[in-house]
Amino acid sequence: MLKFLFVLILFAAATYLLIRVFQKRGLMPQTPAWPKRQPPKRMIAPDDDEDFLRDLDRKKREPEDPDSKP
Repeated sequence: MLKFLFVLILFAAATYLLIRVFQKRGLMPQTPAWPKRQPPKRMIAPDDDEDFLRDLDRKKREPEDPDSKP
């Protein structure tokens, strides 16, 4: 069991050192392999939407006449 643990530690150290050498020499890409995930877009409530509120104000100032025909 002790031999297995020693071999495992030796393997981990060799792997770590090899990766560090690759990084220092610039052989490994600097960008991550997986792109960062974008957070989902937040839903806008009607009372937070400026266009919706602007349209409500316009409708208040200029009410449409239901009796008039175009």
